[in-house]
Amino acid sequence: MSISTVAPKARFSAQARLRALQADIMELILERDLDAGDPMPTESELCEVLGVGRNTLRESLKVLQALGVIEIRHGFGMFVAPSNFDALADGLTFRGRLSLRHEGLEALQLVDIREALESGLIGASIAVVTKEQLAGIEAAVAKMEELAARGEPFAEADAEFHRLLFEPLGNDLLMNLMSVFWKVYRKIHVQVGTGGSDLLHTAAQHRTIYEAVAAQDVATASQMLSSHFNGIRAKIREFVEAE
Repeated sequence: MSISTVAPKARFSAQARLRALQADIMELILERDLDAGDPMPTESELCEVLGVGRNTLRESLKVLQALGVIEIRHGFGMFVAPSNFDALADGLTFRGRLSLRHEGLEALQLVDIREALESGLIGASIAVVTKEQLAGIEAAVAKMEELAARGEPFAEADAEFHRLLFEPLGNDLLMNLMSVFWKVYRKIHVQVGTGGSDLLHTAAQHRTIYEAVAAQDVATASQMLSSHFNGIRAKIREFVEAE
């Protein structure tokens, strides 16, 4: 058996052990019923409980910190990290932008997921939205229209519109996921480009979505959201074909 055949297996074995250790650390957090912000056991205690050396433990802890599972505060210790979707956003952004250099598959799949979330949940949001919340949604549309008329991009107002659209559900996880998808989308959108008549058309689409929500017309609101995402898909395909 050649060295070139053995070396990758050895590396794979080491990576598998580290992943197993990371899983053990997360399981320990669950077993001890620790919550976000709670202090973690010390490195010495973790080494003893998990039966590993300090260097191996630290490798796994660095990965868990990057994943947003734990937080290492130098001089204070380790803690269970609060909700943090930055790593997910960074990974999806990279994959989406990388795909634009090829066939755009991941970028299009991200749009599919975002559409599924918004079109699928708009009915539940319409059922509980208040007059005050509707006023906030309309204000975001008015801001988009104002900026579009001046030929200025309105990314922040657009993000606020979609956030306010689903705020009535009171679902923090949904809000975090939408924030992740929005961060990814913005990076992709900057690369794909927009402007001119696109701005006016996009603002008009959001006005139609708002009107359907205000009228409690679930079918039209869902249909208009899908139409909005079809436009995003078209721009991604145009960009990929021009590359």
